Amino acid sequence: MNPIMFQAGPIAVRWYGVLMALSVGIGAYLAYRQAQETGVSEDDVLTVIPLAVILGLIGARIGYVVTNWGYYAASPGEIIATWHGGLSFHGAIIGGIVAILLYARYSKIKFYRFADMFVPGVAVGIILVRIANLINGESMGRTFGSSMTAHPTQIYGSLIGVVLLIIALRQQTRRHLSGYIFWSFVLWYSVLRAVVEETFRDNPLYLWGYVNPTLGIGLFTLTQIVSVPLIILAASMVRRIAQRERAGALTGGPAVQPAGGPLAGPEGPTGPEGDRA
Repeated sequence: MNPIMFQAGPIAVRWYGVLMALSVGIGAYLAYRQAQETGVSEDDVLTVIPLAVILGLIGARIGYVVTNWGYYAASPGEIIATWHGGLSFHGAIIGGIVAILLYARYSKIKFYRFADMFVPGVAVGIILVRIANLINGESMGRTFGSSMTAHPTQIYGSLIGVVLLIIALRQQTRRHLSGYIFWSFVLWYSVLRAVVEETFRDNPLYLWGYVNPTLGIGLFTLTQIVSVPLIILAASMVRRIAQRERAGALTGGPAVQPAGGPLAGPEGPTGPEGDRA
């Protein structure tokens, strides 16, 4: 596939950039709509989005360069060539989290209120960026069988984004304590990517390194290794929040508001876990 969408003289418009911009736009719309429905200030949402995008892109690039340092050490000029693709999702998440933490501290709004609200937009980003990877011919899968056909891991990754988007949108219509949607996303993304996508991606292997050329399977990639503590942490947080929800329902405590919902009033619960979404 041609990674250039169209070219006007010396200016080349690439699919990667177009799909990245589209994912940011859709994500911003979903967060803005959620803010309107839940009472979070629209100005706060519109302010934090550019900050999250900038720091997210910086984090994504740094993460990708660090995990592929052998290539970039030999070709340092490629470090800033983001139009050639090469972004780390975990790096993007870290950059986005830093942005939200900074703004949450400044605005006195709890971190989880923003984090829950932006999950659907992040899922959209996964869907579109993986399509961009396919067009760019990167993030390739391992070949398998005698035909040496490669696994379409970019499509696997995009479908993971579809699943995560459906889960997040359904959770936003239900009543959860704040943080539930965020940690649920971290949990399911880590599981699905480690099992469904990374197992078949043609990435360097660590630990003892297992390869099955017949099935096109490779274990274990760096992402799979990093996913283990993330899965444990996210599962424990989801379980903890769910237990608090059940405890509130059994004791007749305050109703659990939708994640990302109206800000708690003066008498509302406080603390990092007590804040109702």
